[in-house]
Amino acid sequence: MKSIILLFLASCATKKNSIPAATTPPTDKAKEYQIIQPIDDEIKYDAYGIEKLPNLQLGNSRMDLYLDSLRGKRVAVVANQSSALGEKHLVDTLLSLGIRIQKVFAPEHGFRGTADAGEKVWSHQDPVTGLPIVSLYGSNKKPRADQLWDVDIVLFDIQDVGVRFYTYISTLHYVMEACAENNKPLIVLDRPNPNAHYVDGPILEKDQTSFIGMHPVPTVYGMTIGEYALMINGEFWLHNNVTCQMYIVPCRNYTHKTKFEIAIPPSPNLRTDLAINLYPSLCFFEATTVSVGRGTERPFEMYGHPSFRKTNFTFIPMPTTGAKDPLWQNRTCNGYDLRASQNRRMYEINLNWLINARDQLGDSIDFINQRNFFDRLAGNSTLRSQLKSGMSAKEIKETWKVGIQAFLKTRQKYLIYR
Repeated sequence: MKSIILLFLASCATKKNSIPAATTPPTDKAKEYQIIQPIDDEIKYDAYGIEKLPNLQLGNSRMDLYLDSLRGKRVAVVANQSSALGEKHLVDTLLSLGIRIQKVFAPEHGFRGTADAGEKVWSHQDPVTGLPIVSLYGSNKKPRADQLWDVDIVLFDIQDVGVRFYTYISTLHYVMEACAENNKPLIVLDRPNPNAHYVDGPILEKDQTSFIGMHPVPTVYGMTIGEYALMINGEFWLHNNVTCQMYIVPCRNYTHKTKFEIAIPPSPNLRTDLAINLYPSLCFFEATTVSVGRGTERPFEMYGHPSFRKTNFTFIPMPTTGAKDPLWQNRTCNGYDLRASQNRRMYEINLNWLINARDQLGDSIDFINQRNFFDRLAGNSTLRSQLKSGMSAKEIKETWKVGIQAFLKTRQKYLIYR
């Protein structure tokens, strides 16, 4: 933890100078990361014209804490379409303030967030800013030394959804690793996690490590991306146990229980708060013959299959942005619309939908048709075996408890917020 550098709310709230010298995180995190109550409901603007909401403040809007550290530096920004300050993109805001941005590193789905899941994202020049966009998806998941030689500092601002197989935390891992290996400091602009209010799912086993699961954490880990970055460093998960010189700009007026509604979809098929809420439970279907509504207007808010028994709800997947070749394209799927039944926040992974699909398809139709992919999503091969053997949701979840309890102890060391 000695290499971790934090921007503490208590010590930095009134300062406008550059990032302070290294400090060890305090034991009493609640004291340092106190929740500051709003004074009134009037919308205010800071010295840079950024809208300051009376309640929740994202890390990127707290420019007093990091802007001076960027001045006179050659900056690389890790960003996508979610990296916005109000109606304006963070990159555009920084350029307008005279910050020298050398390049933008883009994760899965690209800088503008329109590529399909798994689709190759090419490096190119951004037509709006003229900046070089360097893809961190495909064969080049980690910034290379020749891509960092002309950079003094890296800024990370991407909206995560708090699920192990959502690849932005894998991009964070590789960015941290590259910064550590090339002696580049990293600033993480923290953001709320819309699924931070619970922890659930099986722990990733080492033999299932991949880009959709790099760390021994449960499916839903209940941490912001800033907290997760601290855990990557503190648990020495980077290659050769290197640690990254890192600064966290924390959110203000935030707790893990805060309900955070996302204004900009973090990826093409997570378009609504409901879809993000359902994603930890429904994404397992991606390795099966069951559709989760890709190719419809409401992906990850339903599930269905042409061979399901007839229901009062059907959908027909068609090519759309982010789903150019959807499963069961042009076929009618009998299914389940979860918009009405799941109008409240979920506090655990729902396995009953997987079990329902398994029972409906039976042995005559292949259910889990991408076994290796399913195991990588689950983080083990056990879940697939448990489903095949006919275990109930309660029986399966019982096997997760020991791993979750051990993880909660590890997680506690890196929490910034209550």
